[in-house]
Amino acid sequence: MPLRLIFMGTPEFSVPTLRALHDRGYDIAAVYTRAPKPGGRRGLELQPTQVEVEARRLGIPVLTPKTLKTEEALATFCNYEADAAVVVAYGMILPQAILDAPKRGCYNLHASLLPRWRGAAPLNRAIMEGDAETGVMVMKMDAGLDTGDVAMVARIAITDAMTAADLHDALASLGADLMVRAMAALEHGALHLAKQSSEGVTYAAKIDKAEARIHWSRPAREVLRHIHGLSPFPGAWSQMPVEGAPVRLKILRCEPADGAGPPGTVLDDRLTVACGAGAVRIVELQRAGKAPMKATEFLRGTPLKVGVRFS
Repeated sequence: MPLRLIFMGTPEFSVPTLRALHDRGYDIAAVYTRAPKPGGRRGLELQPTQVEVEARRLGIPVLTPKTLKTEEALATFCNYEADAAVVVAYGMILPQAILDAPKRGCYNLHASLLPRWRGAAPLNRAIMEGDAETGVMVMKMDAGLDTGDVAMVARIAITDAMTAADLHDALASLGADLMVRAMAALEHGALHLAKQSSEGVTYAAKIDKAEARIHWSRPAREVLRHIHGLSPFPGAWSQMPVEGAPVRLKILRCEPADGAGPPGTVLDDRLTVACGAGAVRIVELQRAGKAPMKATEFLRGTPLKVGVRFS
């Protein structure tokens, strides 16, 4: 018989793994996700997580506990008699009693090449720090922060053209396939675990909004990677004068360009901007309260003079 699983996840990144496990015939007894939050146009309607929406579409029971630390929460979890739990960006720490409950353990899909980028924002940090590659790992969970033994890994190159959104989608698909293979190996007693290296440990701290401001004095590639690592959320931003008033712009995508000048200076009519060394050309951006748009569309409605400077 196929493994009996509990799935625990919350954002869109988790959905491909849930769907892949269901499509492969695994018995998913329950889905745990975060509770609905206010959203919608006026922020008054409760919006379920993407995982809850998918679980209900698939006909799987959904639980949204506020904590897993009570005896009641543990009893509910244990009553499902799961062989294993699959955890993908759940967003809540699992206490030891929960980790110990499934017969064969809890397995996390983590979006980095551990031990590099343990923590909350590994995907963003890998881009922002200029990493040449990243990947996904299936890890047997322990009480530490992404410190468990690693079972499987899949790697992917990071190009300078990739935004966080691009890498998110690539890793979500890659991770779904990897977790399906890991559960198949676990089912047949062929899942082998290896200790993480004690060298090369780095932590991917949650993105602070204060980090989002663009510093044009940095070299062009660092500026590009900073922009792409924060695209689309929270979005790297800068201010520029438009018709005499400062306008805040999120820069969502850019590309390397030729040029030099004082950092932050617009060098031509294609939105090439000088950096501390080299330049970047803005390809996509977003004004506050507006939808994202191509730089060409922005320039049609907002003509800029060469020499204007981002602050």
